[in-house]
Amino acid sequence: MTTDPLAPLLALADVAAAVDRARERFDQALGHRALRRNGGQVAAEVSLRSAVASAALEGAVHEREEVRAGTVTDPVLQGALRVAGALPGLSELWPKAPRQALARLHVLAARDIVTEAELGRPVADPVVAARLDGLAGLVAGGTKVSPLVLAAVVHGELLNLRPFAGPSGVVARGAARLVLLASGLDPRGLLGVDVGHREREPEYVGSAGAFATGTPDGLRSWLRHYMAAVEVGADQLSAIGDEVLAAA
Repeated sequence: MTTDPLAPLLALADVAAAVDRARERFDQALGHRALRRNGGQVAAEVSLRSAVASAALEGAVHEREEVRAGTVTDPVLQGALRVAGALPGLSELWPKAPRQALARLHVLAARDIVTEAELGRPVADPVVAARLDGLAGLVAGGTKVSPLVLAAVVHGELLNLRPFAGPSGVVARGAARLVLLASGLDPRGLLGVDVGHREREPEYVGSAGAFATGTPDGLRSWLRHYMAAVEVGADQLSAIGDEVLAAA
């Protein structure tokens, strides 16, 4: 019997409890009344806020209402919006051909930022290629851990590898959201984890650097941050639901 390569992560101190807490918080948010009749409207708002947060984490900081008004032409922000909009359509491809889906995310994120020749093509590095293959194996059924843990690992690994030129963080965050959509944990794209990363940005940056060390403490730091960001995303979902009901 093959051992699950990600199972040991749940044995790290406080990680399993943090995963359970994050899942419970999201499940509670999914019971919001606004999702019964206005689910599409809520999902669109989560998508917008996620894109704004992801672009900001890449250094492209813009006010949400200006983005909503369509007045921001910044290419990083536009790429983040394209990625957010494309995720539902990529959720079926993701577990079957994750490297193809990653290439598509990069084309969407990096258009007008990198050269045509670089779009959708990982950097030519055998170490990067091998680790992308390993990641693709996990995504394609190589682990049975919670999708929240797999999303955290995909996110952290892509941030660390930077396999694509340009705004690779936007690609990493998009891929993590794809894990949640494709797994069925968040099929409607209602969990704005990137909002949590943005709200806790110093911790996000620090724990991502810790993840890159590969040490147990580094992995634990990143996983605990990721679950805290999930809780922020769940609270954001409830807040958006409140706003939608108030405006109805």
